[in-house]
Amino acid sequence: MLTVEEPTEQRKAGYIVWRCRCDCGGEILLDTRCLQRETVRNCGCRTVVKPGQRDISGMRFGKLTAVSPTEERGSRRDTVWLCHCDCGGEVKAALGQLVSGMRKSCGCLSRPPGKDYVGKRFGRLTVTEYAGKRGGMHRWRCRCDCGNETVAGQTLLQAGRTKSCGCLQASIYKDNLKLKDGTSVTILKSIKKGRLIKTNTSGYNGVYFDKKQQRWVAQITFQGKTRYLGSYELLADAVEARRQGEKVYDEFLEQYGLKVCELSEKGDAGEEPDIVQGSGCI
Repeated sequence: MLTVEEPTEQRKAGYIVWRCRCDCGGEILLDTRCLQRETVRNCGCRTVVKPGQRDISGMRFGKLTAVSPTEERGSRRDTVWLCHCDCGGEVKAALGQLVSGMRKSCGCLSRPPGKDYVGKRFGRLTVTEYAGKRGGMHRWRCRCDCGNETVAGQTLLQAGRTKSCGCLQASIYKDNLKLKDGTSVTILKSIKKGRLIKTNTSGYNGVYFDKKQQRWVAQITFQGKTRYLGSYELLADAVEARRQGEKVYDEFLEQYGLKVCELSEKGDAGEEPDIVQGSGCI
């Protein structure tokens, strides 16, 4: 029932916190990890917790995430909750079992995997055989397209967090990011060319509409820090504030002999400028 609207400046355990709109019209803030796991599916409008009951909606217990209470009761007359397991299964568990640590999964921790992944592909990896269970997670041996072998966790493969033996990330890091003092010249280059980040909805990087304030907000992120550039009634004013803020990018690039101009010396009005060393430009 949730639609992700925009990122906020908040962070939870290092993850971005997103503003989400529920089909009922309500609003809820959820971090990236929670969205990826799909453990919360509404703003709370469908969660029925009676007065006097402990609300554990969204709380994790081992591999289980509590979703909603049921009408059932456990042996100690405590509420039985419907829970989602990281493996994709569902189970009902009494509140006492969850909080005491007696119930940590749908049962997958004590049995072999229910699915055979041999032959399936995940990114650059092809599963070759089951490699046992360690650390509460089923493991699969995989062959990477580069020729190497690796053992990967089932949950990581399913979530798309493991896509290679490590060669994919190494390739991106080495060939594409072009890091300078821990900052990606490639990303700055893309921003200066006007390419939008995937989550942008305003048409301008670093500019979004705050529905609560009913104003346009400008901000800029550089070297891991986000700086607030103000809020404005007009979109054009917010865009200009962002443009002025991007001077920090220009100053950084100039330190490495890179400068900004409208067009590359070799291109014409129809070409997209590029980054080059020395007297070149973006």
